[in-house]
Amino acid sequence: MQSNFEWFRTFKAIYETGTLSAAAQQLFISQPGVSLHLNSLEAYTGYKLFDRSARKMVPTEKGKILYNFILEPIQKLAAAEQHFHKRADKDRATISIGMCFETFQYTLEEHVSDLDFNLIIKFGDYKIMHQDLDNGLLDLVITPQKSTHKNLCYHPFSKEKIVLIAGNNTDLTSIEKSLNHKDYKALKNELKNNLWYSTAADMEHLKHFWKENFKEHPDFKPNYIVPNISSIIRCLSEGNGFSIVPDFLCQEALNSGKIKLVWQGEKPLENTLYFGSRKNTIYEKEIEQLQQIFVDKWCKDLG
Repeated sequence: MQSNFEWFRTFKAIYETGTLSAAAQQLFISQPGVSLHLNSLEAYTGYKLFDRSARKMVPTEKGKILYNFILEPIQKLAAAEQHFHKRADKDRATISIGMCFETFQYTLEEHVSDLDFNLIIKFGDYKIMHQDLDNGLLDLVITPQKSTHKNLCYHPFSKEKIVLIAGNNTDLTSIEKSLNHKDYKALKNELKNNLWYSTAADMEHLKHFWKENFKEHPDFKPNYIVPNISSIIRCLSEGNGFSIVPDFLCQEALNSGKIKLVWQGEKPLENTLYFGSRKNTIYEKEIEQLQQIFVDKWCKDLG
């Protein structure tokens, strides 16, 4: 039985994202395709590489060892592919940018065909993005987090508010009563007893919002785990339930009345969004062009 390099690339994506669906999204392949690659690699190695749980793929000891063996070679091969892949136009630069899937959809997707350079979009964990940026595998990241890498610089360009939203058919009578009386204990209990939507990636929004406003970690699990925040918005539209999301991703649905803004928290919870890049780059012109697209979009929609 011969091995396939794509099995190892898929294994790395599962290891770093924690779920099959997130790995599929990062690699632009189907989830069954990810499962097939993993099953083939496990059959080839003769070892179980992950323990499957309901919410996360947990690497086994053999999986951790394999990851440490393949990480650097795969990164070097990815860099080689980027630099040596034959292009139709040798004069076109190739820029790699990392961000979350929703940010790409909201900001950059409609402008891709207008760019005068090649573009590679990567989704995934912010910590991994910072490492890839430092290693030269990415040229720009859009992130709410800063790293401590000495070769990287970060420039703030906007803010996002983390807000509580509900489907348009959600009964908010008791919720609004608790909010009006600032009875946050009653509010907490009311919210816990309702339907909740979340994603594997954005649990931090829920945890942070809950901790900030109720001074404790949420002691319940969302009822529905969906691939991304865009899916949450679509599920809640004209539906029933709650979620915690960044405001810019739900603004259009709020304006159209498909969902409701329930609460911005006792004190608004904001994240600063940054452009992250290397201090020394040969792609200053291209990076500035991309940054301007983001600035224009945020200024237009959010003022």
